[in-house]
Amino acid sequence: MLEAMNRREITEQIVAARLAKGLTWQELAEAIKKPVVWTTSALLGQQPIPAELGEILADLLGLDRSVVPVLAAVPVRGQQPQVPTDPTIYRLYEALGVYGPAIKELIHEQFGDGIMSAINFSVDIDKKTHPGGDRVVITFDGKFLPYEWNSAD
Repeated sequence: MLEAMNRREITEQIVAARLAKGLTWQELAEAIKKPVVWTTSALLGQQPIPAELGEILADLLGLDRSVVPVLAAVPVRGQQPQVPTDPTIYRLYEALGVYGPAIKELIHEQFGDGIMSAINFSVDIDKKTHPGGDRVVITFDGKFLPYEWNSAD
């Protein structure tokens, strides 16, 4: 009988298996017919993966099917106890630190008092060729949620 693994251990296995098999995140996404950003996020532990898709991914990666229920469980998201130190993640953190207040003001000016949902949400990443060096294009697409006062009448 296999000892139960936690999500972090399974994520480590996923990353190692993907590299060992020479699979790209895009290939894994195509195998389950899901967006590449969502698939990558899910395989890194930030989204629950429906069991039927988890089985496909486990098979592709050569993982034991015992990982499927863990992949399907609701994860603990966004665990960032300190400023990120990975350079790529830090630059996103830095960009939101610099432009976040301006984005907030523009959302309020254009939509009213509210927020962009990160639940009713999608994100995409593209590569744009540029003479000065390739550009990273990240698109956040979230539903606007207005703040509403609900009285207890």
